[in-house]
Amino acid sequence: MISRKCTAWTDSLSRQLLMKDVPIVPAHSVLHPLNCLPTRDIRSFQTSPRCQAAPVPLLLMILKPVQKLLAIIVGRGIRKWWQALPPNKKELFKESLRKNKWKLFLGLSSFGLLFVVFYFTHLEVSPVTGRSKLLLLRKEHFRLLSELEYEAWMEEFKNDMLTEKDARYVAVQAVVHHLIECNQDIPGISEINWVIHVVDSPDINAFVLPNGQVFVFTGLLNSVTDIHQLSFLLGHEIAHAVLEHAAEKASLVHLLDFLGLIFLTMIWAICPRDSLALLGQWIQSKLQEFLFDRPYSRTLEAEADKIGLQLAAKACVDVRASSVFWQQMEFAESLHGHPKLPEWLSTHPSHGNRAEHLDRLIPQALKIRETCNCPPLSGPDPRLLFKLSMKNFLEAEKEDLNITVKQKMDALPIQNQKQIPLTCIVDKRTGS
Repeated sequence: MISRKCTAWTDSLSRQLLMKDVPIVPAHSVLHPLNCLPTRDIRSFQTSPRCQAAPVPLLLMILKPVQKLLAIIVGRGIRKWWQALPPNKKELFKESLRKNKWKLFLGLSSFGLLFVVFYFTHLEVSPVTGRSKLLLLRKEHFRLLSELEYEAWMEEFKNDMLTEKDARYVAVQAVVHHLIECNQDIPGISEINWVIHVVDSPDINAFVLPNGQVFVFTGLLNSVTDIHQLSFLLGHEIAHAVLEHAAEKASLVHLLDFLGLIFLTMIWAICPRDSLALLGQWIQSKLQEFLFDRPYSRTLEAEADKIGLQLAAKACVDVRASSVFWQQMEFAESLHGHPKLPEWLSTHPSHGNRAEHLDRLIPQALKIRETCNCPPLSGPDPRLLFKLSMKNFLEAEKEDLNITVKQKMDALPIQNQKQIPLTCIVDKRTGS
């Protein structure tokens, strides 16, 4: 990354932007957090001129359920045809397959080779990460879908948008512009027209559409401790757009759906009854979801964390605050008694794993920060402060619990009961 000199977020600037009129949680606010609603997974498609690009992506979306129904009909038809064949014709068919097994093998191998060629010819190398990614749809098609999605979100939030004069809008705008200005050398940053929207909603959420439309919810502003956490989170969302994760995810879904149609046809052709075929179809969909879709989504989230942390480091943000946010989220959920689900059930990494991953990346981010001529960090490490806050809170909670129990015990009524000698009880039990 090119070394750039960027203005750091000073304490006075942080107070100006976030502490004047914006309800940001103070340093110990995680002790009484707001409802930690799950982040919506809404980074999906992208966009371009409607008259040119509309037919292809929209046609794929419309035909998707039709293709699945067609695969079921074809598979079920093959099964009914086989069941209706007399035994002698079944034997003749099997014998024909044995005679032409090499032709069949050659045909399947050719299909597999074409599939491999198709896959590798649609790989592109990301100029930011150097990682190869699958892109099936053209960028103009994704730009159109992005515009359609943007219009849908604007229609949904039209009554909840903050004005540009609102202090919270000004704070978000300053953070986004600062991140963009300090990362102009990153491929894709300067090519996108970034537009900010702040939604007055308690949801702890933010997302950036592939066309640069930034949506931030006030619930997120109420959940961050300072400007540094907000900068990292917005850097994470900007990284999703710059890395074209929406296009990559959609391409993988289209590829898996195509392969799924082949397996779906085989399931309905092989299973002897419709009930078994429905069970097999359900198992296939769940295997695809938990073995491919969700792990891939978690991988993209981890990559966005890494690049977002680098974007924040180049903007002279205190990157040490990044992992503290996810520790706060984890603590808030445990405080509210929310069940801790296994990570493999989610499209995002768990809060604890995200914090650990960021802690491993922070040393590298600090080096990037130094190469960008950022002023040295002052003050204690926010990670240490959070641990001390949690320790003090837990000790205070323990003391309050002991005091409450003691008060309840003292408040219990004392009953004057006649004491029965132990020898009397033993004599009665012996006699009986």
